[in-house]
Parts: sequence; C-alpha cells; structure tokens
Amino acid sequence: MRWLRLWRLIRADLRFLWFALRHPSRPAWLWPVAAVLVLYAIEPANFAVPLIGALDDLLLVPLLLHLLLMLVPGEIRGDFLRRAARR
Repeated sequence: MRWLRLWRLIRADLRFLWFALRHPSRPAWLWPVAAVLVLYAIEPANFAVPLIGALDDLLLVPLLLHLLLMLVPGEIRGDFLRRAARR
C-alpha cells in the first residue's frame, strides 16, 4: 500500500514538473536543474553498484524531485492545480 502511495506521489510530481517545464513563465533555472536530476537518476554508478543504485533511485531521486518542485513559483502551481481541477 505504501508503494502505491509513493508511486502516486511521484507520478503527480512528474506531471507537475512536465507542466512547469512547458509553462511560459517558468524560472530560467528549472530546465538545467531538471536535466541534472535526470542525469543523476540514470548515472552509470547505478549499474556498477546495483543495491546502492536501487536505494538511490527509490529514495533520493523522488525526494530531490519533490524538493525541486517546492521551489517552483506559486503562479505555476496554481495554474497546474486549476488545470487539474478541470479534468
């Protein structure tokens, strides 16, 4: 049950990130930071040390993604929530 909640949170965060990256008033730092996070998630060290890489991908990457999205301006978050409410 916890994994399902975690997956829903990550999925919602990824949707919000995708929306924020395409938003016209996104901050200039968002694309580079998102790219670094993606590169960190697929780094080759994950394949060299599988157990540590799996823990890293399951714990640290979602946490960093969530923290990154907390820095996104409220205007973008409001637009995302309004759009999600219309669905």
